[in-house]
Amino acid sequence: MTHILKNGLPFAALALLLLFSRPAAAQSFDELEARLAEHPSLTALTYQAEGSRERGVAATALPDPVVSVGVNNLPVANPSFSEFLPTNKAIGIRQDFPNRAGRRARAGEARALAAQTDLVRAAQLSALRGELIALLNEKARIARQHELFQAQNAKYDELAQVVEAEIDAGRPSVFRLAQIEAERARVSRVLVNLGREKAEIDARLIDLVGLAAATPAPALAPIEWSGEARDFHAVRVADAAINVADYSVDNAKAAWRPNWGAQVTYQQREAGVNFAGDDWVSGMVTFTVPLWGGGSQAPRLRAARADRAGAEMRYQAAARSSAARYAAQAAAWRAARDNIAVLERNIAAVEDEIAAQLTVYEAGDGGYVPIIDGEIAILKLRADIAAEEARMAAAIARMNALLTS
Repeated sequence: MTHILKNGLPFAALALLLLFSRPAAAQSFDELEARLAEHPSLTALTYQAEGSRERGVAATALPDPVVSVGVNNLPVANPSFSEFLPTNKAIGIRQDFPNRAGRRARAGEARALAAQTDLVRAAQLSALRGELIALLNEKARIARQHELFQAQNAKYDELAQVVEAEIDAGRPSVFRLAQIEAERARVSRVLVNLGREKAEIDARLIDLVGLAAATPAPALAPIEWSGEARDFHAVRVADAAINVADYSVDNAKAAWRPNWGAQVTYQQREAGVNFAGDDWVSGMVTFTVPLWGGGSQAPRLRAARADRAGAEMRYQAAARSSAARYAAQAAAWRAARDNIAVLERNIAAVEDEIAAQLTVYEAGDGGYVPIIDGEIAILKLRADIAAEEARMAAAIARMNALLTS
């Protein structure tokens, strides 16, 4: 039976996580980006694009010629090549020539699909890079908050000593000890949750770059959107899909044109009792006639045009969706920035109050508890700032990831 640790994680899973999250050496962000570019999902898209390009090359080639070897008019009752005048041996070759418009359209469609796949890869790489930056900021936030909450625990120890001294001096502060214990329990739960969050982030980092990196995230400034829809990765991918659909329409139109073929047959007749041997050559040219175009080519053309209309609608949907996502991330960034400003003003106000209380305490007119309470309040506010800074950085990273530059 799998052993379960106190935090609920299977022992085997935790051991595997620790094995993979053990950094052999410090990683720079450039090195992490290089590892990210080798992510299997991105490599798969690279191969997919290469496959489409190769299919584009193959689409322009002619089909293989067909070689035929046989006999004509061989008597069944008395098989012989010299008894019956029409009997002959034959060897022929036939070459089909699909119309060039269709071949060009199929080659263009394959190349357009390769170009679209390249754009999909660029969009996915940008999204993964934004996610990597967000995760690194979250990991830094966890480390900062862990430090601040540990400092809170130390302050609660100091506060408990002061309150116990007041109780010994006859001041009615016994209920404050219960409050301190409740706060200590809250901080302990927060520290446990921080450990869980760190494990989750490490797992996601391993998925992205193969290790639980602790590299500082690069400083980012939000990229301002020009208002052009094509600035978004998703819109460029949708635009490339329209190009693919255009070639599909061209291919469907080309199906109305004739496909040509040529055939040459060399025949040899052996000399018989009453006739001389002879050789001759037969040739013919073939071409297709769209006699059943109403039931074959026409529906395919309508389907291709419908697909093209759908691609156009997806382009418009991608433009709307990308703009909305950009606006949402920009709003999150501004909200976090404004919250940080408010929290910093609160810290300044608490620091002023601590200074005032310290003056009163040094004058012998007050206790030391309000001073420690103020210091704890500042630690809480700084932990909130760390969370808002991580939210702001993640919003900027994800907002920038939507844009092509």
